[in-house]
Amino acid sequence: MKKAFKRNSISSPLGETPKAEKYLHILVIRLSAMGDVAMCVPVLRRLVKQYPNLKITVLTKAFFTPFFDDISNVEVLVADVKNEHKGFFGLAKLAFQLRKNNFDAVADLHHVLRTKILRFFFFFFGIKWKTIDKGRAEKKELTRLEPKIIQPLKTTHQRYAEVFSSLGFPVDLTQKVEVPNYPIPKKAQEILGKTPRKWVGIAPFAAHEAKMYPLDLMEKVIAEIDKSEAYEIILFGGGKKETEILNNLASKYKNVENLAGKLSFKEELHVISNLDAMISMDSGNGHMAALFQIPVITIWGATHPFAGFAPFQQPQENQLLPDLKKYPLLPTSIYGNKKVEGYHEVMRSINPQQIVHQLKKIA
Repeated sequence: MKKAFKRNSISSPLGETPKAEKYLHILVIRLSAMGDVAMCVPVLRRLVKQYPNLKITVLTKAFFTPFFDDISNVEVLVADVKNEHKGFFGLAKLAFQLRKNNFDAVADLHHVLRTKILRFFFFFFGIKWKTIDKGRAEKKELTRLEPKIIQPLKTTHQRYAEVFSSLGFPVDLTQKVEVPNYPIPKKAQEILGKTPRKWVGIAPFAAHEAKMYPLDLMEKVIAEIDKSEAYEIILFGGGKKETEILNNLASKYKNVENLAGKLSFKEELHVISNLDAMISMDSGNGHMAALFQIPVITIWGATHPFAGFAPFQQPQENQLLPDLKKYPLLPTSIYGNKKVEGYHEVMRSINPQQIVHQLKKIA
């Protein structure tokens, strides 16, 4: 039986009483993308720990629901933006469906056209909302080619936390929380078998080419790790083409298995919770591993961790960057979707040995 939420005032364990103590049920909106949804999780874990009487409902896509399975006082509602909730009238339908849940306030962590339309209806329903400041102007400055000024911006996690703070619930992102270590799914056990070696996940793909470490160099990384006999390498990816590439890679090496296309997303997430380390691009897999406080080595190309998208609480030495002396205009893009002449192969300035060396330091 689910715990009933009494409508009394909420005080944090730190003795702070939020100004907006009447808000006991908050709708949190983050529809996509995978990495951005994953980055909500560490913030929500700390929010509900600090305010244990607060109820959270997350509006997101069905695929992402496993992210929130283990968080107390958090439920998920699914937005079907490709069918039932498509377009203005579909979003209007969604808004009226959401209204029935009697939310006290809305935290819009997405701030796109879809959520703006939803907020339009919330305004007329008399539901207070706050939205994320994405810092677009600051990010534009960071990726400006000349003059180049490199300085760290707020992290996405901090930007999410600021939304809750504006509703009266400051979140201490430094507080420690327990994270789950899920049982290894039976299907994964059959594929991976039993081994005394440490498990290293490698996710070599990203949404944009400018964020992908060249596959020929990644194979050198895999070959070097495999040769050490100290690690079991588990490959992650998605889509038919990626699965074929990873199957081919795995077939060449003794201690490499490919899980792409073999498990459900939830099962993959449970395997990731059991890794000893993850090597990924600036992509969702790094954020997924960070949810479980697993050491994550991220490889950066056209993008840069200063934009605020580094995995949660990962040390700077785990964020491997191209040669900035050779490529002084980096970062050239926030999302990796922009190309700059002469900067197509910046990642080749990251030596495979750098990655292997960093792995041996952390796992």
